[in-house]
Amino acid sequence: MRGENKRRTLGGLLAKAEREAILKTHQYAQRLIEPLAVVNPYAHRLTFLDDRTRTRRDHEKYLTLIDVIALLHQHQRVVRTAEHGGKVLRYVEVTIEDIALANQLAHEALGRTLDELPPQTRRLLGLICEMVEQHCREQHVPRAAHRFSRREVREITKWGDTQLKIHLGRLVELEYLLVHRGGRGQSFEYELLYDGAAEGGAHVSGLIDVETRRRGYDAERSGSTEDRSPLGRPSVGVMSAGSQVPESARSLGKNRPLPSSGANGSENAYPRSRESTTSYVPASL
Repeated sequence: MRGENKRRTLGGLLAKAEREAILKTHQYAQRLIEPLAVVNPYAHRLTFLDDRTRTRRDHEKYLTLIDVIALLHQHQRVVRTAEHGGKVLRYVEVTIEDIALANQLAHEALGRTLDELPPQTRRLLGLICEMVEQHCREQHVPRAAHRFSRREVREITKWGDTQLKIHLGRLVELEYLLVHRGGRGQSFEYELLYDGAAEGGAHVSGLIDVETRRRGYDAERSGSTEDRSPLGRPSVGVMSAGSQVPESARSLGKNRPLPSSGANGSENAYPRSRESTTSYVPASL
């Protein structure tokens, strides 16, 4: 109601005009964006939780978020080209800064969708945590020994009984609360099992730590500041040849039997790289 009243004032009229000007500016900026492709050279190093179907569904959203950030910065990047099938493909590459910014936005954009609690239930959990902490300080009892009733929660939150029953039941099902039989017949008491910070906000676990991996990225993609990144050399290459080997040594080498870990499928037949490359890196990397 305060907002409706404010919109009828001169300040509300000026705010409406300013909002329309900002929207126009964003529309003009969007028209400057070309439909370029986006290539992520660090995609094989990204991490995302895969222990639940819900998180696996949002993995594509996380990758798209990185692509969008890179596309918005296309005028600050070098537009690269690649020929394929007689066609020239134009694209921009993702940078480390794009991934760092996507990780910041993912906590708010994807953290709430990955939260197992709806926003209103999460709000009730925060109110219960504040109530329990206050009662424990006043009564000098540990949290595990404190019990509270639905009536106490209703008095603190001012919520209706039906609404409160739904959200309390959800917290009990997800084991944030534990139900105890009260001492007055059919009454119930609750114990708070949740020991986290309910006001911590949305959060996506398992994302790669860009700051700690920045050096590894730079080492892997040497010359990334140039117009085109080089292909790079393998981590372990063959040994360079030294001086010419005497004829006697060459003849001795011909008569020497092959080692057991040679071309018969042994794991030491070829030099192994120092770090194995996989299509998906677990969150513990």
